[in-house]
This record gives sequence, C-alpha cells and structure tokens, in this order.
Amino acid sequence: MEKGLTLPQDCWDFLHSLKMRSKYALFLVFVVIVFVFIEKENKIISRVSDKLKQIPQALADANSTDPALVLAENASLLSLSELDSAFSQLQSRLRNLSLQLGVEPAMEAAGEEAEEEGKEEPSRPAVAGPRRHVLLMATTRTGSSFVGEFFNQQGNIFYLFEPLWHIERTVSFEPGGANAAGSALVYRDVLKQLFLCDLYVLEHFITPLPEDHLTEFMFRRGSSRSLCEDPVCTPFVKKVFEKYHCKNRRCGPLNVTLAVEACRRKEHMALKAVRIRQLEFLQPLAEDPRLDLRVIQLVRDPRAVLASRMVAFAGKYKTWKKWLDDEGQDGLREEEVQRLRGNCESIRLSAELGLRQPAWLRGRYMLVRYEDVARGPLQKAREMYRFAGIPLTPQVEDWIQKNTQAAHDGSGIYSTQKNSSEQFEKWRFSMPFKLAQVVQAACGPAMRLFGYKLARDAAALTNRSVSLLEERGTFWVT
Repeated sequence: MEKGLTLPQDCWDFLHSLKMRSKYALFLVFVVIVFVFIEKENKIISRVSDKLKQIPQALADANSTDPALVLAENASLLSLSELDSAFSQLQSRLRNLSLQLGVEPAMEAAGEEAEEEGKEEPSRPAVAGPRRHVLLMATTRTGSSFVGEFFNQQGNIFYLFEPLWHIERTVSFEPGGANAAGSALVYRDVLKQLFLCDLYVLEHFITPLPEDHLTEFMFRRGSSRSLCEDPVCTPFVKKVFEKYHCKNRRCGPLNVTLAVEACRRKEHMALKAVRIRQLEFLQPLAEDPRLDLRVIQLVRDPRAVLASRMVAFAGKYKTWKKWLDDEGQDGLREEEVQRLRGNCESIRLSAELGLRQPAWLRGRYMLVRYEDVARGPLQKAREMYRFAGIPLTPQVEDWIQKNTQAAHDGSGIYSTQKNSSEQFEKWRFSMPFKLAQVVQAACGPAMRLFGYKLARDAAALTNRSVSLLEERGTFWVT
C-alpha cells in the first residue's frame, strides 16, 4: 500500500525535474537566438549609420550651413583631402536635395504620352538619337565664345556659357600641387551635375546666394539662348537689376527650377569651359552610364593667345608690357615665363592623351585648331556635329554664314562676330618679335604638336606670304 503511494510521488518528482530542465533549455535557446539577432542588428545599424552620414537634413534644413563645409576665411581649401571630403558632402547634399524636389537627373519624369494604349511612357522625351553631352574644352582667348555659338544656335541643344566661372570666383586655389588637382576635382564634379541638368549645384557658388531658386547673377546668361527663351524667360521685374541680362529681350531674374526643366526637355546638352585643363580628370564622366560625353578640345597658336590676352586682360599683363617697353637688357621675370610654359604644357599633355585614344576616351575626343575653324567655319561645324552625333540644322548654318562674313570684327572681348578669313592672323603684324621668341621658347613642344611653325626672324613673322600654319587633317578620334 505504501509502495503504491510513493510511486506517484517519484513520477511527480521526475516530471517536475524534466519540466525544469526543459525550461532551462528553452531559456538557453532563447538567449542564443537573441544574441545572434543582436549581432545582426548591430551590423545592419552600422551599415545604415554609414549611409546616414551622407544623407542631408530634411528639405527645410537643406540650405543650412554645415560647419564641415565652411570655407576658410580666404575661401581657400588648404589640402586636397579636406577639399575632397568637403565637396563630397556638398555633392551628396545637393544630389539628395534634387531628389526631394523631384528633379533628380537620373530619375527624370516620363515624357510625352504614348500614342498607343497600353504603351509605357519613356523616361525622357522621345528623341531621334541618344542624348549627347558635349564639352567644348578650351582656354581663354582661343575663340571658344565664337565656336560655342555653333552649339548655342541649335534649338534642340541646351547650352551653357562658362558656368564654372562661379566656382572659380567662390573657391580659390593656389597654383600647383594638391590645390591644382583639387580644383580639377571640384570642376569635374560640378560639370557632371550640370550635364545631368542639376543646375541647383551652382546655387552654392553664386554670390549673393539665390533665394527661392531666383538669381540675377548667373554669369553671362545672355550668351545662352536656352536661359533666355520661354518659359525660362519670366516677365521683366521693374527696379530689379540683372547684372548678366539677356541680349534680345527683357527677362526677370533667372529661375533655376525653370532652367532645370528646360534642360531636361532639350535633346542634347553642351557647355564650354576654359577652366578644365587636365583631360585625365574627365575619365569618370566618360565612364558614367548616364552620360554620353563628347570632348572637343579647341587650341590656338599660343603667340596669338598671348597677344589677345595682353589686350583683353591688360591689367594682368602689366609686367609683360613693361618688359616690352624697357629699352634696357632686363629680362622678363622667370615666374611669368614659367606660368606661360605651364599653360602650354597642360594643353599639350591633354591633347597627347586624347590622341593616344585610351579605351575610355575612344570615339569621345576631337582636337580642333581655331585657325582651321576661322578658315572654314561651316566645314568645321559640320565635322564637329558629325563627331558629336548630332544632326546640324539650317539654323546653325545660317548663323555661321551671317556672322563669319562681317566687314569688321564685333566689339567686346567676347564678341562672336568675326571676319574669319582675315581675323586669325592679325596678331602677326602687331606682335614684337622678341615677344614671339619668348612664346616659341616656352611653348615649342605644344606648337610642334599642333602644327604651328616657328618664326625664325621678324621678317618671317610679318610676311603674309609665309605661312606659320602646317596643313593638318581633322584631329578626330574614332
């Protein structure tokens, strides 16, 4: 009887022990699962945290000043690492701001409605061919304003005249070393955003800062037809002074948002820049799948360039003029000669890179001499358009005919009205031979590459029957 009573108690103890062990086992499994989950969460949070560092604040705070982006008192960035870090943050802020505004270039709104029911809308307006992005790469006084008009006058091209001017005025760089490379990085990244129709990137460099995306200080606005056409040309506002106004009509302050929309509607994009010196820095643009880049490098006889600069920018060449007027034997300051040599070498190195046809640049580079454009503007315009893959319209041909047969060159340092057949050699008959000698000594390698002959004496320099230009075919990389 007692055995019968103790058996259930033993079973109960056994069952109780088994139950407790099960609870401990379940608790242990739970702890392990939680530990694994926490580890995964930490990794995810870590990755997300890294991403969040690049995400701007809310749109309401997007225009606030980030201390990491504040420039030094003299508007200079002291090192390439600081520059790259600061501009990367700025670029990220601007790109995401565009996203929030609904104007991200890579995510354009749908174009025209489909004609057939059930047909999907395209991501951009229907065009005859792929969207081209043409960069006219030059230096000052090489005729780039004139050649740029070849693209400005075509109605289906959104053209910008020297937009990088604003960056040069806002951020200063000391010549040479990391600062020279730093300036190239800034120009390159701004250039990419402009080609993607993200004109908002310029707002941080325009002084004074635009308000509500309105500005009266867009450099040389009148040199871009696209910025002076409807609907970008808004009604004129009285008592509002626009420093760079449209030429043939009166418009209100530039609305950057309307300009962005106009850029998106155009079939192609082109701009000219005299602040891009190193062709190798453009490789990321050439390899960007969103772009179809075409680089046209425009060069001119460096003797003609210097003669033109000494007239157009007289204040910067007082040392040269003083040396020319000096009857003594004092030579030109070495730093002036070195600056001239450095400019010629950067142009030559870029051209040599383009002519070598590296894989990333193959079919994307064309070298053009201004002298060849001046002698046959319509022929060269056709060659440039064929290279860019854009059909040339009669509108451009008419403009070239009317503006290259003028009795006299137009007034102003940026005039685009030229008596082309006579204008390109005028410098020869006013340049002192000793000045030509300095240029030939400093820029000899570049002159030989581009086919500019050296003048042996003053007579050869001024003799109209002696050509200083070697005949060359089209420098066209296919």
